[in-house]
Amino acid sequence: MKNVHFLGVVLWGCLFLALISTHVSATSKPNIIVVMADDMGWGDSATYGHETIKTPSLDKLAAQGVKFTQGYSSAGVCSPARSSILTGRTPYRNGVWRHLSGRHEAHLRASEITYPSLFQQAGYTTGHFGKWHLLSKHQFNNEGYPHPNDHGFDYWFATQNNAEPSHKNPNNFIRNHKAVGELKGYSAPLVADEAIRWIETGRDESKPFMMSVWFHEPHKPIATDIKFSALYPNENPVNKKYFGNITQMDYALGKIMEVLDEQGLSDNTFVIFLSDNGPVVGVGGNSGGLRGLKRNDFEGGIRVPFVVRWPGHIQPGTVNDTPIIGSDIFSTVLAIADIPAPSDRKIDGVNFLPALAGKELQRSTPLFWRTHVSPAEDRVAMRIGDWKIVGNDTLTEFMLFNVQTDWQEKNNLASKMPEKLTAMKARLLETWEDIKTDGPNQWWENESNPPRKGATLNY
Repeated sequence: MKNVHFLGVVLWGCLFLALISTHVSATSKPNIIVVMADDMGWGDSATYGHETIKTPSLDKLAAQGVKFTQGYSSAGVCSPARSSILTGRTPYRNGVWRHLSGRHEAHLRASEITYPSLFQQAGYTTGHFGKWHLLSKHQFNNEGYPHPNDHGFDYWFATQNNAEPSHKNPNNFIRNHKAVGELKGYSAPLVADEAIRWIETGRDESKPFMMSVWFHEPHKPIATDIKFSALYPNENPVNKKYFGNITQMDYALGKIMEVLDEQGLSDNTFVIFLSDNGPVVGVGGNSGGLRGLKRNDFEGGIRVPFVVRWPGHIQPGTVNDTPIIGSDIFSTVLAIADIPAPSDRKIDGVNFLPALAGKELQRSTPLFWRTHVSPAEDRVAMRIGDWKIVGNDTLTEFMLFNVQTDWQEKNNLASKMPEKLTAMKARLLETWEDIKTDGPNQWWENESNPPRKGATLNY
């Protein structure tokens, strides 16, 4: 019996490796859905251990796929993280180095190659639903700047930044360059409904599809349907609204999952769920015990929920602690659809599926973060293996952590391990030099906004 069991394990392993091969036949092109929360912390769900917040849809997604416990956004703030997902390039390299609010010249340039544009060229039908935030306010819906349709989306339904005036009855959605006007309801379910209509009747059913669903929840100003806040009767008003807001978004996720089942699409659809960055102070967000919050390059600002489902290709209910990052989505979805990546530019992300077979991911660029609105002490960070170096804004002071064992970053080893610090510092400086010379550095070096308190640099 032992030999039979061993043979079964070997056969499963061989099958699993075959299933996550980066090549798929032309007749089995997978559909792709990337779902993103806004300001949802690593600890803001039952899936990642919160004892109160109800997230049955995310729990189900994880039970049907893999939960990454060390998944990262590419920045501690919104716009840069989003740009990295679409381009596979770290934010300062692709130019979206800062959050795009108010008036600013930075934006996701037409010269950047996004994975939706590559999928579109490969014969997919494509749609974007929800927040965009890759143009400044004065640029959005201005024909002088590239919009979702210029970055590969056949159909789009989006806001520039947050849902306004709040998640309730938003009035600032644009559909394919046309203002929609006030919508009755709450943002996440409204976004899900639009996405569902596109899946059911709007897309070209003769083609595989690729879509992004970028929810506004739980970004403030928060507004929560009473049917969700009422699920938390024993909580204070702030937590009741926030916890309900997470459940409101989870409900919207569940609606999309249900339509995939109803349409017979689930088995051939690759779904990713993550957050753009960590949680916000004062509104109920939870980092799950990690150090820092949104805007930090400590773990609390950048480690996020990261769940992936692909029936028949990813073993259900698995948990994986391989460090992966938002920019890896670009390379991963291209690989599973057998679409070549651009060869004329540096791509920082890698295909993370080999990690599910226990393979080490080979990165030419280490996991790297620079968040312009962070405090001075943790402006920059880099992770290689178990080790993470955190530097100040001028890259003159550094901290060193083994984040595999010290996940709360309590034990700074910089003075105890000078040789390791020196090696990590050298690689960090080399990586930053490569990134900043590749990107439009005039955009941040000419920035006029004052530095954050205690900082020397404003980028």
